[in-house]
Amino acid sequence: MSRVNRTKNGRPVHHWRRDLVELAALFTAVAVADGVANLIGHGPDGPLLLVVSAVALAATAGFHTWWSRRHVHAPPTEDTGARSPVDARRGTGRRQGGKQQHTAAEGTPAGQDRPEGGHPTTGDSGQDVPVASVLWRMRTTVRDEPGSLAALCVALAGRRVDILSLQTHPLGDGTVDEFLLRAPGTLTATELTREVAAAGGTSTWIERADAHDLVDAPTRVLGLAARTALDTAELPLALRQLLGRCTIRSLPAVPSGEQSVPVEGVLDDTVIRLRAPEGGVLTVERPYLPFTPTEFARARALVELDGRLGPRIPRGQDVLTLAGDDITVRRVDTGDLTAAREMHERCSKRTLGMRYHGPVDDADRYLKHLLSPRFGRTLAAGTASGRIVGLGHLLWDGDETEVALLIEDEWQQRGIGAELLTRLVGMAEEAGCESVYAVTRASNTGMVAAMRGLGLPLDYQIEEGTLVITARLDQARSAASRAPYEGDERRLGGAHRRD
Repeated sequence: MSRVNRTKNGRPVHHWRRDLVELAALFTAVAVADGVANLIGHGPDGPLLLVVSAVALAATAGFHTWWSRRHVHAPPTEDTGARSPVDARRGTGRRQGGKQQHTAAEGTPAGQDRPEGGHPTTGDSGQDVPVASVLWRMRTTVRDEPGSLAALCVALAGRRVDILSLQTHPLGDGTVDEFLLRAPGTLTATELTREVAAAGGTSTWIERADAHDLVDAPTRVLGLAARTALDTAELPLALRQLLGRCTIRSLPAVPSGEQSVPVEGVLDDTVIRLRAPEGGVLTVERPYLPFTPTEFARARALVELDGRLGPRIPRGQDVLTLAGDDITVRRVDTGDLTAAREMHERCSKRTLGMRYHGPVDDADRYLKHLLSPRFGRTLAAGTASGRIVGLGHLLWDGDETEVALLIEDEWQQRGIGAELLTRLVGMAEEAGCESVYAVTRASNTGMVAAMRGLGLPLDYQIEEGTLVITARLDQARSAASRAPYEGDERRLGGAHRRD
């Protein structure tokens, strides 16, 4: 046992027997050295023997130096191995604290890092060539037994696929595993699905992901809850971002005596039904992928949070100078229903007919639905005295988004409609909508001009005098688009300030 291991109070423990052994070894070495010196020094060939020994040692040292210099740069052979044991162990990932840490890829020379953002592949020369990587979101079902997930991870590692995050959704007869993967760009979705199936995964679903998916699930859910707490209109958008591509609809409450959705909600494979906070039923449908109990619980918690907080919208406003008049632009809801009805009374039948495409005598009955934050967002343009002279609606229509405008007659042709439409489209872009559409009459030249003024690709469909204009939103324009109530310095027909 060494002195390092045998310690007491942090100090080495000395024993008298060890000292005696060391002293005896020292005496023995001195005696042997004296005997050899006497043999060589007093012998007849002692000096010659010393010279020959010195020459032999010098020759051995010189030969070793020559051999080492000649073979130090020789290329490694297959038998000796081209990599050191340290290099052979590289190319594996290890997780610490939930974060993936990478070492150099297998076959990479020591000290050479793998190119960031790509996975290496070995070419004919044996050197690593960087390959662009892509992000995938994948969901698959595995058996609920030990080793099933490990087999799947081994299969992914065999194709150089990096697991960035993993969520598990337990089911009755299995487990749904949801992955965020970084894979080589040369690996297709079909090949990846085939590898997963060979490892025991079933009902596999996969789609491309982006950098926004790198946020872990708890952080994303908390962010959605914060957005919902600030604005009632955010609930449908939050549910869509939480559950992926799905269709969300609000249905009115059923008459008394008929069966309604229970308080705890209903999970029916690809459909979730929950009680809406203001009454009625909120349905979420995703035909391509069944919902899991975990997703159902998250959606229910988000709806319950919205119901506890009650109706709410941001109360900021912008003040614009359009055609010499000061105009305020702000969010409105059902609390502004009286002012909106008064604007209806000042509008001509032709203006109301252009907006509602039908009988205008009962146009007021649409206002409560249009102003409800549950169905979308509404912007109002008002005068300095507070009178509403224009309304712009952004309506969640299932998985589509509709925009609509109504401008009082005497305030038309002043840029108010274009300003409201630009802001509504900016909201749609922030919400991640792929397109917006407007339904109007073919004779409504003002709406057509406002849609063209967006500078976006437009599609036109005309049927029996009804014109549907669809604008495809380019996400690359979102940075240049005006975010509502951000107080930027863009001017439209005059000055702009924020109150």
